Amino acid sequence: MQQILRLRDTSRPAAATPSAQYELRYRPLSEIGCGFAFPCDVCGQVVMDELSERSLANYLYARAVVGQELECPQVRRVA
Repeated sequence: MQQILRLRDTSRPAAATPSAQYELRYRPLSEIGCGFAFPCDVCGQVVMDELSERSLANYLYARAVVGQELECPQVRRVA
């Protein structure tokens, strides 16, 4: 079963951030790995300055391992 980690900066309410309606999802290439999800805009742009230090490190890692450990990211609307 695939697991997607939703990483959000909880220092501000989700409604206050314009990117709260969408997330950029990185799914694992294998069934063993885990994926990542980050808040983004409708175009998939992540505001790195709004991420916590840990989320930023995970985001940069996810971008670096696309095609090796993770699939290309997809933008999803968050309900």
